[in-house]
Amino acid sequence: MRRIHLAAIAVALFATTVACGADDTPAPGSSAGTTVTLAFSAWPGWFPWQIAEEKGLFAANGVDVELKYFDDYLASLTALAQGAVSANSQTLNDTLISVSGGAKQTIVLVNDNSTGNDQIIAAEGINTVADLKGKTVAVEAGTVDHFLLLLALKGAGLSGDDVTVKALPTADAAAAFKAGQVDAVGAFAPFTTTALERPGSKAIATSKDFPGAIPDHLVFDSAFVAAHPDEVQKVVKTWFDTIAWITANKDEALSIMAKKAGVSVEDYRTYDAGTTIFTKEQNLAAFTPGSTPANLDYQAALIADFLVETELAETKPSLDGLLEPKFVKAISP
Repeated sequence: MRRIHLAAIAVALFATTVACGADDTPAPGSSAGTTVTLAFSAWPGWFPWQIAEEKGLFAANGVDVELKYFDDYLASLTALAQGAVSANSQTLNDTLISVSGGAKQTIVLVNDNSTGNDQIIAAEGINTVADLKGKTVAVEAGTVDHFLLLLALKGAGLSGDDVTVKALPTADAAAAFKAGQVDAVGAFAPFTTTALERPGSKAIATSKDFPGAIPDHLVFDSAFVAAHPDEVQKVVKTWFDTIAWITANKDEALSIMAKKAGVSVEDYRTYDAGTTIFTKEQNLAAFTPGSTPANLDYQAALIADFLVETELAETKPSLDGLLEPKFVKAISP
Protein backbone atom coordinates (compact mmCIF):
# COMPACT_ATOMS: atom_id res chain seq x y z
CA MET A 1 0.00 0.00 0.00
CA ARG A 2 2.93 2.34 0.62
CA ARG A 3 3.70 2.52 -3.08
CA ILE A 4 0.21 3.36 -4.31
CA HIS A 5 0.98 7.06 -4.47
CA LEU A 6 4.21 6.60 -6.44
CA ALA A 7 2.55 4.18 -8.84
CA ALA A 8 -0.29 6.61 -9.45
CA ILE A 9 2.17 9.41 -10.18
CA ALA A 10 4.20 7.26 -12.57
CA VAL A 11 1.08 6.32 -14.54
CA ALA A 12 -0.07 9.95 -14.56
CA LEU A 13 3.28 11.23 -15.79
CA PHE A 14 3.34 8.65 -18.58
CA ALA A 15 -0.20 9.57 -19.61
CA THR A 16 0.71 13.25 -19.67
CA THR A 17 3.75 12.63 -21.88
CA VAL A 18 1.70 10.60 -24.35
CA ALA A 19 -1.08 13.18 -24.43
CA CYS A 20 1.30 16.07 -25.07
CA GLY A 21 2.84 14.20 -27.96
CA ALA A 22 -0.51 13.19 -29.44
CA ASP A 23 -2.17 16.58 -29.89
CA ASP A 24 -1.60 20.34 -29.72
CA THR A 25 -2.54 20.76 -26.06
CA PRO A 26 0.08 23.02 -24.44
CA ALA A 27 2.32 21.47 -21.82
CA PRO A 28 2.09 22.97 -18.31
CA GLY A 29 5.03 25.30 -18.98
CA SER A 30 3.87 26.39 -22.44
CA SER A 31 3.64 30.12 -23.22
CA ALA A 32 0.10 29.68 -24.55
CA GLY A 33 -2.22 31.19 -21.95
CA THR A 34 -1.45 32.52 -18.50
CA THR A 35 -4.30 31.22 -16.36
CA VAL A 36 -3.02 29.72 -13.12
CA THR A 37 -4.98 26.67 -12.04
CA LEU A 38 -4.38 26.53 -8.30
CA ALA A 39 -5.46 23.48 -6.33
CA PHE A 40 -6.04 23.19 -2.61
CA SER A 41 -7.78 20.88 -0.17
CA ALA A 42 -9.02 20.77 3.41
CA TRP A 43 -6.29 22.20 5.62
CA PRO A 44 -6.45 25.37 7.79
CA GLY A 45 -3.29 26.73 6.20
CA TRP A 46 -4.83 26.57 2.74
CA PHE A 47 -8.36 27.86 3.32
CA PRO A 48 -7.09 31.47 2.91
CA TRP A 49 -7.08 30.77 -0.84
CA GLN A 50 -10.89 30.74 -0.63
CA ILE A 51 -10.78 34.24 0.81
CA ALA A 52 -8.44 35.39 -1.97
CA GLU A 53 -11.02 34.26 -4.52
CA GLU A 54 -14.15 35.54 -2.76
CA LYS A 55 -12.62 38.94 -2.01
CA GLY A 56 -11.20 39.46 -5.50
CA LEU A 57 -7.60 39.56 -4.35
CA PHE A 58 -6.27 37.55 -7.29
CA ALA A 59 -7.92 40.00 -9.68
CA ALA A 60 -6.59 42.95 -7.67
CA ASN A 61 -3.09 41.67 -8.37
CA GLY A 62 -3.77 41.21 -12.07
CA VAL A 63 -3.55 37.43 -12.18
CA ASP A 64 -6.14 35.08 -13.65
CA VAL A 65 -6.54 32.18 -11.22
CA GLU A 66 -8.85 29.21 -11.53
CA LEU A 67 -9.15 27.88 -8.00
CA LYS A 68 -9.80 24.13 -7.76
CA TYR A 69 -10.87 22.55 -4.49
CA PHE A 70 -10.21 18.84 -3.94
CA ASP A 71 -12.13 16.85 -1.34
CA ASP A 72 -9.42 14.19 -1.71
CA TYR A 73 -5.96 15.55 -0.86
CA LEU A 74 -4.22 12.65 -2.62
CA ALA A 75 -6.09 13.55 -5.81
CA SER A 76 -4.68 17.08 -5.64
CA LEU A 77 -1.14 15.67 -5.42
CA THR A 78 -1.76 13.53 -8.47
CA ALA A 79 -3.32 16.46 -10.34
CA LEU A 80 -0.13 18.49 -10.01
CA ALA A 81 2.10 15.52 -10.80
CA GLN A 82 0.23 14.86 -14.04
CA GLY A 83 0.05 18.54 -15.08
CA ALA A 84 -3.71 18.86 -14.63
CA VAL A 85 -3.13 21.99 -12.50
CA SER A 86 -0.39 24.64 -12.46
CA ALA A 87 0.08 24.60 -8.70
CA ASN A 88 -1.06 22.80 -5.59
CA SER A 89 -1.03 23.39 -1.85
CA GLN A 90 0.82 20.43 -0.35
CA THR A 91 3.29 19.35 2.29
CA LEU A 92 7.05 19.07 1.93
CA ASN A 93 7.14 15.32 2.36
CA ASP A 94 4.35 14.76 -0.17
CA THR A 95 6.18 17.02 -2.61
CA LEU A 96 9.31 14.92 -2.16
CA ILE A 97 7.34 11.73 -2.78
CA SER A 98 6.07 13.26 -6.03
CA VAL A 99 9.59 14.30 -7.03
CA SER A 100 10.81 10.80 -6.26
CA GLY A 101 8.15 9.52 -8.64
CA GLY A 102 9.51 11.69 -11.46
CA ALA A 103 7.54 14.93 -11.11
CA LYS A 104 9.32 18.27 -11.60
CA GLN A 105 8.05 20.62 -8.91
CA THR A 106 9.16 23.87 -7.30
CA ILE A 107 8.29 25.21 -3.85
CA VAL A 108 7.79 28.99 -4.03
CA LEU A 109 6.10 29.75 -0.70
CA VAL A 110 5.72 28.39 2.82
CA ASN A 111 2.05 28.73 3.74
CA ASP A 112 2.47 27.44 7.28
CA ASN A 113 3.90 24.87 9.62
CA SER A 114 1.67 22.30 11.23
CA THR A 115 2.02 22.83 14.97
CA GLY A 116 -0.61 20.45 16.28
CA ASN A 117 -3.32 20.12 13.63
CA ASP A 118 -1.91 16.81 12.36
CA GLN A 119 -2.73 14.22 14.98
CA ILE A 120 -2.61 10.54 15.83
CA ILE A 121 -5.87 10.01 17.71
CA ALA A 122 -6.49 6.83 19.68
CA ALA A 123 -9.41 5.11 21.32
CA GLU A 124 -10.03 5.02 25.05
CA GLY A 125 -7.45 2.83 26.79
CA ILE A 126 -4.67 3.64 24.33
CA ASN A 127 -2.69 6.29 26.15
CA THR A 128 0.70 6.38 24.42
CA VAL A 129 2.15 5.68 21.00
CA ALA A 130 3.78 2.56 22.44
CA ASP A 131 0.28 1.27 23.20
CA LEU A 132 -0.42 1.15 19.44
CA LYS A 133 1.62 -2.05 19.07
CA GLY A 134 -0.63 -4.69 17.53
CA LYS A 135 -3.41 -2.18 16.89
CA THR A 136 -5.10 -1.07 13.66
CA VAL A 137 -4.57 2.53 12.55
CA ALA A 138 -6.55 4.15 9.73
CA VAL A 139 -4.54 6.64 7.69
CA GLU A 140 -4.27 7.84 4.10
CA ALA A 141 -1.32 5.82 2.81
CA GLY A 142 1.67 7.78 1.56
CA THR A 143 0.53 11.18 2.78
CA VAL A 144 1.56 13.46 5.60
CA ASP A 145 -0.26 11.77 8.46
CA HIS A 146 1.16 8.41 7.46
CA PHE A 147 4.54 10.14 7.75
CA LEU A 148 3.58 11.51 11.17
CA LEU A 149 2.49 8.04 12.29
CA LEU A 150 5.85 6.57 11.28
CA LEU A 151 7.73 9.39 13.01
CA ALA A 152 5.74 8.82 16.20
CA LEU A 153 6.24 5.06 16.06
CA LYS A 154 9.97 5.48 15.54
CA GLY A 155 10.11 7.82 18.51
CA ALA A 156 8.43 5.14 20.64
CA GLY A 157 10.88 2.47 19.53
CA LEU A 158 8.41 0.87 17.11
CA SER A 159 8.11 0.66 13.33
CA GLY A 160 5.32 0.55 10.78
CA ASP A 161 5.43 -3.25 11.03
CA ASP A 162 4.22 -3.06 14.63
CA VAL A 163 0.77 -1.78 13.60
CA THR A 164 -1.78 -2.71 10.98
CA VAL A 165 -2.40 0.22 8.65
CA LYS A 166 -5.88 0.47 7.18
CA ALA A 167 -5.41 2.68 4.13
CA LEU A 168 -8.35 5.07 3.69
CA PRO A 169 -8.81 8.65 2.45
CA THR A 170 -8.51 10.96 5.46
CA ALA A 171 -12.22 11.79 5.64
CA ASP A 172 -13.10 8.08 5.57
CA ALA A 173 -10.36 7.24 8.06
CA ALA A 174 -11.75 9.74 10.56
CA ALA A 175 -15.28 8.40 10.03
CA ALA A 176 -14.12 4.80 10.47
CA PHE A 177 -12.42 5.68 13.74
CA LYS A 178 -15.45 7.56 15.00
CA ALA A 179 -17.56 4.49 14.22
CA GLY A 180 -15.25 2.25 16.26
CA GLN A 181 -13.96 0.29 13.26
CA VAL A 182 -10.26 0.92 14.01
CA ASP A 183 -8.18 1.57 17.12
CA ALA A 184 -6.56 4.82 16.02
CA VAL A 185 -6.41 7.28 13.16
CA GLY A 186 -3.93 9.65 11.60
CA ALA A 187 -5.76 12.78 10.49
CA PHE A 188 -5.44 16.50 9.97
CA ALA A 189 -7.83 19.34 10.78
CA PRO A 190 -10.73 19.65 10.11
CA PHE A 191 -11.06 15.83 10.08
CA THR A 192 -9.61 15.66 13.60
CA THR A 193 -12.89 17.20 14.78
CA THR A 194 -14.78 14.20 13.42
CA ALA A 195 -12.37 11.70 14.97
CA LEU A 196 -12.50 13.29 18.41
CA GLU A 197 -16.28 12.86 18.49
CA ARG A 198 -15.63 9.24 19.50
CA PRO A 199 -16.16 9.06 23.27
CA GLY A 200 -12.91 8.72 25.22
CA SER A 201 -10.70 9.42 22.22
CA LYS A 202 -7.65 11.64 22.46
CA ALA A 203 -4.56 12.71 20.55
CA ILE A 204 -1.51 10.70 21.62
CA ALA A 205 0.90 12.39 19.18
CA THR A 206 0.68 15.56 17.11
CA SER A 207 2.81 17.61 14.75
CA LYS A 208 3.59 19.88 17.71
CA ASP A 209 5.79 17.04 18.98
CA PHE A 210 7.91 17.25 15.81
CA PRO A 211 8.70 20.95 15.19
CA GLY A 212 9.36 21.79 11.55
CA ALA A 213 8.54 18.28 10.37
CA ILE A 214 5.38 19.25 8.46
CA PRO A 215 5.74 22.49 6.52
CA ASP A 216 2.98 23.27 4.02
CA HIS A 217 3.68 24.95 0.72
CA LEU A 218 2.53 26.45 -2.53
CA VAL A 219 4.12 24.15 -5.10
CA PHE A 220 4.21 24.84 -8.83
CA ASP A 221 4.96 22.68 -11.82
CA SER A 222 8.59 23.63 -12.49
CA ALA A 223 8.00 24.24 -16.19
CA PHE A 224 5.22 26.69 -15.37
CA VAL A 225 7.55 28.62 -13.06
CA ALA A 226 10.14 28.90 -15.83
CA ALA A 227 7.59 30.00 -18.45
CA HIS A 228 5.38 32.26 -16.32
CA PRO A 229 7.37 33.84 -13.48
CA ASP A 230 5.19 36.98 -13.49
CA GLU A 231 2.06 34.95 -12.78
CA VAL A 232 3.83 33.04 -10.03
CA GLN A 233 4.96 36.32 -8.48
CA LYS A 234 1.43 37.71 -8.52
CA VAL A 235 0.03 34.60 -6.83
CA VAL A 236 2.67 34.81 -4.09
CA LYS A 237 1.84 38.50 -3.57
CA THR A 238 -1.84 37.62 -3.38
CA TRP A 239 -1.10 35.19 -0.57
CA PHE A 240 0.49 37.86 1.60
CA ASP A 241 -2.27 40.32 0.74
CA THR A 242 -4.79 37.68 1.82
CA ILE A 243 -3.09 37.12 5.16
CA ALA A 244 -3.12 40.89 5.73
CA TRP A 245 -6.85 40.96 4.88
CA ILE A 246 -7.51 38.13 7.35
CA THR A 247 -5.69 40.02 10.09
CA ALA A 248 -7.81 43.12 9.45
CA ASN A 249 -11.11 41.20 9.09
CA LYS A 250 -10.75 38.28 11.47
CA ASP A 251 -14.42 37.51 12.11
CA GLU A 252 -15.44 37.57 8.45
CA ALA A 253 -12.36 35.58 7.51
CA LEU A 254 -13.18 32.90 10.08
CA SER A 255 -16.73 32.69 8.75
CA ILE A 256 -15.53 32.17 5.16
CA MET A 257 -12.93 29.57 6.09
CA ALA A 258 -15.20 27.68 8.49
CA LYS A 259 -17.90 27.47 5.82
CA LYS A 260 -15.43 26.03 3.31
CA ALA A 261 -14.17 23.59 5.92
CA GLY A 262 -17.70 22.48 6.78
CA VAL A 263 -17.27 23.18 10.50
CA SER A 264 -18.54 25.77 12.94
CA VAL A 265 -16.68 29.02 13.49
CA GLU A 266 -16.10 27.88 17.07
CA ASP A 267 -14.44 24.67 15.87
CA TYR A 268 -12.39 26.56 13.34
CA ARG A 269 -11.04 28.86 16.05
CA THR A 270 -9.53 25.81 17.76
CA TYR A 271 -7.33 25.22 14.71
CA ASP A 272 -5.45 28.51 15.10
CA ALA A 273 -2.76 27.27 17.49
CA GLY A 274 -2.24 24.10 15.46
CA THR A 275 -1.39 25.94 12.25
CA THR A 276 1.26 28.65 12.27
CA ILE A 277 0.84 30.85 9.18
CA PHE A 278 4.25 32.08 8.02
CA THR A 279 5.09 35.74 7.58
CA LYS A 280 7.49 36.93 4.89
CA GLU A 281 10.28 36.96 7.47
CA GLN A 282 9.51 33.38 8.54
CA ASN A 283 9.44 32.34 4.88
CA LEU A 284 12.87 33.85 4.27
CA ALA A 285 14.26 32.19 7.38
CA ALA A 286 12.88 28.83 6.26
CA PHE A 287 14.34 29.18 2.76
CA THR A 288 17.75 30.10 4.19
CA PRO A 289 20.14 27.11 4.14
CA GLY A 290 20.85 25.81 7.62
CA SER A 291 21.24 22.89 9.94
CA THR A 292 18.00 22.77 11.91
CA PRO A 293 14.51 21.40 11.14
CA ALA A 294 13.39 25.02 10.67
CA ASN A 295 15.57 25.22 7.52
CA LEU A 296 13.82 23.71 4.52
CA ASP A 297 16.97 22.32 2.92
CA TYR A 298 17.88 20.49 6.13
CA GLN A 299 14.34 19.24 6.71
CA ALA A 300 14.02 18.13 3.07
CA ALA A 301 17.21 16.09 3.35
CA LEU A 302 15.95 14.44 6.54
CA ILE A 303 12.60 13.62 4.92
CA ALA A 304 14.27 12.30 1.77
CA ASP A 305 16.31 9.84 3.84
CA PHE A 306 13.28 8.90 5.93
CA LEU A 307 11.11 8.23 2.87
CA VAL A 308 13.62 5.74 1.50
CA GLU A 309 14.24 4.17 4.90
CA THR A 310 10.52 3.55 5.40
CA GLU A 311 9.90 2.57 1.76
CA LEU A 312 7.53 5.46 1.13
CA ALA A 313 9.84 6.23 -1.78
CA GLU A 314 11.96 3.77 -3.75
CA THR A 315 14.76 6.25 -4.50
CA LYS A 316 16.00 9.36 -2.74
CA PRO A 317 14.44 12.39 -4.44
CA SER A 318 16.72 15.06 -5.85
CA LEU A 319 16.57 18.41 -4.06
CA ASP A 320 18.04 20.32 -7.02
CA GLY A 321 15.72 23.16 -8.02
CA LEU A 322 13.18 22.22 -5.37
CA LEU A 323 13.34 25.44 -3.33
CA GLU A 324 12.90 28.85 -5.00
CA PRO A 325 12.82 31.81 -2.59
CA LYS A 326 13.04 34.62 -5.16
CA PHE A 327 9.29 35.21 -5.28
CA VAL A 328 9.06 35.74 -1.51
CA LYS A 329 12.18 37.94 -1.58
CA ALA A 330 10.52 40.20 -4.17
CA ILE A 331 7.56 41.00 -1.88
CA SER A 332 7.70 44.54 -0.53
CA PRO A 333 7.94 44.84 3.29
